[in-house]
Amino acid sequence: MTHNDLRSRRRLPRIPMTGMNLKLYGCLTMLFYSFSMSVIQNGMLHMSLLSNGQLQEILSADPEMMILSSWAAVFQLLGGLAVPVFAFLLVEGFVHTQNYRAYLLRMLIFAVISEIPYDFAMTGQWFDWNSQNLLFTLTVCLVMLYGLRLFSASRGMQVLIVVAAVLWSGLMRSGFGLCEVLLAAAYYLLRDKPKAKLTVGSLISLMYVTGPISTFALSRYNGQRGDHWNKYIFYILYPAHLLVLGLIAHWIA
Repeated sequence: MTHNDLRSRRRLPRIPMTGMNLKLYGCLTMLFYSFSMSVIQNGMLHMSLLSNGQLQEILSADPEMMILSSWAAVFQLLGGLAVPVFAFLLVEGFVHTQNYRAYLLRMLIFAVISEIPYDFAMTGQWFDWNSQNLLFTLTVCLVMLYGLRLFSASRGMQVLIVVAAVLWSGLMRSGFGLCEVLLAAAYYLLRDKPKAKLTVGSLISLMYVTGPISTFALSRYNGQRGDHWNKYIFYILYPAHLLVLGLIAHWIA
């Protein structure tokens, strides 16, 4: 056996990732995050009703609660894997869409539809203005991407547009706001420089600790859509999974 044969055996297989593969990966990892926030933190630990001091007292007095809190942290870390994937897919969708207005309107409509299930899952209340769901962040990102394309010749305007998007998502307190906006901007502006795009994306996604791990999946993206599913399935899955988890958390509580 030659030296080259040994080297080829040691290499990990290159598994191509289609757009569909990335969507499924993103949905699965997001499920971990939602489960942590809704079922464990809201339903079991009642964190939305407790101050930090009260929570610390309960955790120190009850080992089972401490174990639950540890699991919540683990699932939240797994959920961080989804953050760069959604930004990456959003940019791919924006670059290749034939109807930007329909794409933006669809995202906004499902952001509004998802808000009540999101509030219920995260806080146990049907209406809560303290935070907004992830789709609102992606809507802001889509508006930002349009601005970046419109002012592609002016770096100064592009910087202002990104700053405005960061402030907008911050004022709305929408899910993963700062990280998603910066990731979407980096993936779009560096779209012709694959290595730089993934490197900068990895650094930004460190905000969620585990985010850079998803760079492995993104680096395997082959530019293909993969199996064609109805595009509305993934939009519907977001509010649907929040509603189901919210009901489970409510039943447990």
